[in-house]
Amino acid sequence: MPDTTIRSNSDVVLIGAGIMSATLGLILKELQPDIKIEIYERLDIAAAESSDAWNNAGTGHSAFCELNYTPESEDGSISPKKAISIAESFEVSRQFWAYLVQQKKVPSPENFIKSVPHMSFVWGEKNVEYLKKRYEALHANPLFKEMLFSTDFSKLKEWMPLVMEGRKDSDKVAATSMEIGTDVNFGELTRSMFNYLTKQEGVTMHFHHEVQKLKQREDKSWRIKITDLTTGQKRKAYTKFVFIGAGGGSLPLLEKADVPEGKGFGGFPVSGQWLKCTNPEVIAKHQAKVYGKASVGAPPMSVPHIDSRMINGEKALLFGPFAGFSTRFLKNGSYSDLPLSIKPDNIIPMIAAGIKNIPLTKYLIEQVRQSPKDRINALREYVPNARSKDWKLERAGQRVQVIKKDEKEGGILEFGTEVITTADGSLSVLLGASPGASTAVSIMIDLMGRCFKDEIETPEWKEKLKIMIPSYGQTLNTNPDLLEKIRKDTAEILKLNN
Repeated sequence: MPDTTIRSNSDVVLIGAGIMSATLGLILKELQPDIKIEIYERLDIAAAESSDAWNNAGTGHSAFCELNYTPESEDGSISPKKAISIAESFEVSRQFWAYLVQQKKVPSPENFIKSVPHMSFVWGEKNVEYLKKRYEALHANPLFKEMLFSTDFSKLKEWMPLVMEGRKDSDKVAATSMEIGTDVNFGELTRSMFNYLTKQEGVTMHFHHEVQKLKQREDKSWRIKITDLTTGQKRKAYTKFVFIGAGGGSLPLLEKADVPEGKGFGGFPVSGQWLKCTNPEVIAKHQAKVYGKASVGAPPMSVPHIDSRMINGEKALLFGPFAGFSTRFLKNGSYSDLPLSIKPDNIIPMIAAGIKNIPLTKYLIEQVRQSPKDRINALREYVPNARSKDWKLERAGQRVQVIKKDEKEGGILEFGTEVITTADGSLSVLLGASPGASTAVSIMIDLMGRCFKDEIETPEWKEKLKIMIPSYGQTLNTNPDLLEKIRKDTAEILKLNN
């Protein structure tokens, strides 16, 4: 039988057609127009997993309202460090998106980004005290100087009427508000980016193609074996650099790559569900993203929020997410994903992390066992007058939290994003979840600093990066004048309230 395998050569192979691959591919193509890029996606459409609007919080995570980025220390203090880092990263993403809009590389910004106030809401004396301390820790920084704090019942009613309806004005409540918050449809943005990228010379996109094997060759390049799931046709792709941005599918591919840097990593899958409002009158009453405090042991993706969204051109209202457990690593994955991911090098970290995270396991079991009545009761903590007939359950995305080796603990469970890069910079893999999509541009620029070390130091690349991201090389929180100018410019281009 003759060998019918299709062979191709490229400079870069991107595995997974989500926001991360779209961002990296587009930045590289802008920096080096003659670069050859191949993209492989298992599904038949881009951004159908973690980047899709129903599978992603869409908050435009800027740390304005997410309380899990500012935990209270044992001594009662609150560090703004993580929130500042995330807010900085989101401003970088906004600059890049504004560049794409201005250069007409993606269509009208209204398709993917809208102004929606970001609010945090708590009740009970202890939580009110916490929120005030958080406000004081953040408000002192230029990135958060527009944050408002209030315990005034009538003010809160003005900010979020739906949330305050049915409460007593004697209730101990507090909220913060950032008017400059946004709602981002990452699915729409990702597809727009790929639409532009795949029209460029030297870029090819292969949908319904699954990567079966990756092997590094002696010359440090990579050979990737791929199957066309529609026809069964086999392919071999040869490339100098591979990026794996396949969401929950990244861990199995990292294991297949068999690199020392990938040893000891495991994954813990967490599924999600939303309550989706079906009553247009209720939807119209709420115009904000209102985040509360997570339950003890809850993963960050399960921070409860009552969320005004734009999905497929229509206003939507969601509450959740409710966490669950599934052994799948992807929404469209297999139940054998978790068992097959357990290898001799990661079994100890996974067991150690499991023992240390018993509250999380308990929390997930409780969430899985919830009845429809339990979910409505949880919703009523945020929307006291909610009626069960106005809400229906919708399946959300699947996230894989990172488990990694730790010398002291044996293994630890990480709730953020983790980028694993080989020593030679020829392979980079993104694992983890929140804040993910919102900080994609910063994550990818940091990745290029490791994988394209020489190129990123050239005057040509530096100059182009500054055109795409005017604050490149500077921190906005220490430069209030620059921050103000950039926020004003990006708001104008992206048609946002400043």
